[in-house]
Amino acid sequence: MDTVGVMAAAEANLLRMREVHPDGMTARWLDRWDELLRTGPDAVFEALTSRAEWAIELRQNSPFAGVLGPQERHATLESFRAHWRTAHAA
Repeated sequence: MDTVGVMAAAEANLLRMREVHPDGMTARWLDRWDELLRTGPDAVFEALTSRAEWAIELRQNSPFAGVLGPQERHATLESFRAHWRTAHAA
């Protein structure tokens, strides 16, 4: 799935999530996701990869769940593991 498709899927997920969580803390995080999605892919990538506390909390309510299929998810995780082993080798 390309960037446009991923962003569209996240927006659709966000709408469904808002129906389930119309208020409260989750709704506030969903507002933040809405802002990031409107800002564009760079802002979303920062939120998805940042180690900052706000980003970690934000990802607990991610509209990107289910965007990757099982094979894509596996390949992504394997790529990350390989990167981590290389970058953090003792």
